[in-house]
Amino acid sequence: MSVFLPAQVIRAKRSGEALSGAEIRRFVEGIGAGEVSEPQIAAFTMACFLNGMAPEETAALTLAMRDSGEVVDWADSGIDPRTIIEKHSSGGTGDEKVSLILAPLVAACGIHMPMISARGLGHTGGEVDLMEAMPGVAIAPSTDVFRQAVLDAGAAIIGPTPKLAPADAAIYYVRDVTATVESIPLITASILSKKLASGVSGLVMSVNYGSGAFMPTYSDAEELAKSLISVARIAGLPMIAPIVEMDEVMGDAIGSRLQLKETIDFLAGRSQEPRMRKLVMDLSAEILVMAGIAVSIGEAEVLLEARLADGSALKHFGRMVAALGGPGDLAENVDAYFPPAPFIASVPSPLSGFVHKVDAYRVGLVMVGLGAGRKIASDALDHDVGLTGIVHVGERVAEGEPLCILHCRSEVAFAAASEAITAAILIGPDQPKRRPVVTGRLSTSD
Repeated sequence: MSVFLPAQVIRAKRSGEALSGAEIRRFVEGIGAGEVSEPQIAAFTMACFLNGMAPEETAALTLAMRDSGEVVDWADSGIDPRTIIEKHSSGGTGDEKVSLILAPLVAACGIHMPMISARGLGHTGGEVDLMEAMPGVAIAPSTDVFRQAVLDAGAAIIGPTPKLAPADAAIYYVRDVTATVESIPLITASILSKKLASGVSGLVMSVNYGSGAFMPTYSDAEELAKSLISVARIAGLPMIAPIVEMDEVMGDAIGSRLQLKETIDFLAGRSQEPRMRKLVMDLSAEILVMAGIAVSIGEAEVLLEARLADGSALKHFGRMVAALGGPGDLAENVDAYFPPAPFIASVPSPLSGFVHKVDAYRVGLVMVGLGAGRKIASDALDHDVGLTGIVHVGERVAEGEPLCILHCRSEVAFAAASEAITAAILIGPDQPKRRPVVTGRLSTSD
């Protein structure tokens, strides 16, 4: 038996060689066994970043990371495996609440959605932050609790756990501090390893681009989508990847508890920002067709509208929260659980006209400054601060009308944030055309 030397794998990748599946698997196994150090992980990820990985290499890395821990087994659950579908997103300013709306909505239609998500970093948020903002919710439960929550509520959204794809956590930590986060093969393996570990039969993932996303252009998003689709195809995972324009804030709110209120209002039918509603319905319809619950997008949309109208989607949200340890009456008593921030005031428009641009990246950075986001991964979030009612491209505003409402800790914090928000929003005399939300689509079946 040959001796395992991590440096040999690193040297080969550094020199631009293609790694075998066996080499990649042994390297990942070495991470779990303590045979590969953090500097060696860093060297490996940098070599992958600089030299890239073939789809076969990326697939081998994905499957090895999946197999570094438990894989959720649904065989004895009694549910149709075709209905076990997950949704994911490449991230965007305000985009994290889409998952919290979508998961109970499709669960009300018969989907079972085990969703392993992440915290936010930089100018974007994460689903785990929203889940953690609800009192009592377990964001890293045991695999058995996670599985039971999906069976009881139809959906469960959690964060990474020590048991599910643990190699991904070790590799991502090093990527985060070594400037290798943007590597498309490593992004692909990180995302798909967790999805495969949750035992799903299909995945619908929005790949976002624009000022609010990590991918700045359509071509960048398309490159990531192609990588994901190629690896999902090799791994035998049916996948659809809508490409989504996110050049402005998604929805009306940013901030953990403010977005939770927006989620509840959406599911209750009280307020549904049009772009976000379009995205939720498009992604949800893809999921229902993938699972065989609907035979067409049109049929799926009819079912989704019915579940929103009859309150089923909101009830499934409450069941999901309760199944993970949170309050079962959150939707009915949200104000009792989420007190307002100390200082709330609107940001007035400096002139009259039409909204031409909302720089979601700059808005996201303002939210980080308020405490609604993180400067570094270890920062604690202030779940109460953020913004609501932000304007969208194409809307008319009069001088003095609100561009948004800021929820802050102090008047001093408001003053700085208000100035930055005003600078991030461009007002012009002519009404611009509203842009489509979903601008492309890739699938493993193409």
